[in-house]
Amino acid sequence: MKRNKAAAAPAASPRGLPPGLPPEVRPGQSIELLQELHILTRDGKLNQDSRRKLKQVYHLYQFIEPLLKEVREQSGERGVSLVDHGAGKSYLGFILYDLFFKGLNDASHIYGIETRAELVEKSQQLAVKFNFPGMSFLPLSVAESTTSQALPEQIDIVTALHACNTATDDAIDFALKKKARHMVLVPCCQAEVASVLRKNKGQSLGKSALTEIWRHPIHTREFGSQVTNVLRCLQLEAHGYQVNVTELVGWEHSMKNELIIATYKNLPRRRPSERLQEVLETLGLQEMGQRFYSAHVAE
Repeated sequence: MKRNKAAAAPAASPRGLPPGLPPEVRPGQSIELLQELHILTRDGKLNQDSRRKLKQVYHLYQFIEPLLKEVREQSGERGVSLVDHGAGKSYLGFILYDLFFKGLNDASHIYGIETRAELVEKSQQLAVKFNFPGMSFLPLSVAESTTSQALPEQIDIVTALHACNTATDDAIDFALKKKARHMVLVPCCQAEVASVLRKNKGQSLGKSALTEIWRHPIHTREFGSQVTNVLRCLQLEAHGYQVNVTELVGWEHSMKNELIIATYKNLPRRRPSERLQEVLETLGLQEMGQRFYSAHVAE
């Protein structure tokens, strides 16, 4: 009995995707875009590194999507403005646009901020190729973007995914000055606080038994990283934000997986401002007061 060759052909995906695609690809996504981002290979496959990247971006998207919907419901035709700091190859920006922004019929816009001009140029070319008019890319540092005339005076959502060292703090400063409604931050490589702890270690060691926490160099580094994010959360609360801290992905994917989500609620500022100053003083970090500043709002 001859076998029917047509019956052996792969069936179409029940999710409405072309047959043979990895299950991670979502309905409505541009396959060609994922290939241009080198997430999918030319034959529609995912390697292990790309699978990790895609899983991380999707996980982040599930936190960002409700924020986008909330802002859009409140803003009407003005749409949603989002700035992605330290955009790199703009995986996050393009997937956000592909999954959410491209179906909108309003003035919504994503701005990618990246210092490397060649990555900015490549992203600009991709945005044109895929007809994503609501995307712009600027060759700026995070600090420079705060005063750039190329960005609106107010931004709805600020993201910074693995923006290294003080770039996360600059992104927070940007968001505070732009009166952002939401911030989604994944800090990375925090070294500045650890360097100040190290510099002042000799003066601090005899003051309290707590200084044992950062007496050894490896503990200084790890404690400095932890304290940096604690100070960031207190700073955000001292400006009236509600702050939630969770994991982005499991430890097997990234050692820098702390996710800070801040939403402006006009909460009382006095207590977190006092706590912020107390932590700085207790740890001998008073010189960092200009970086981790409070709103100084009387209540």
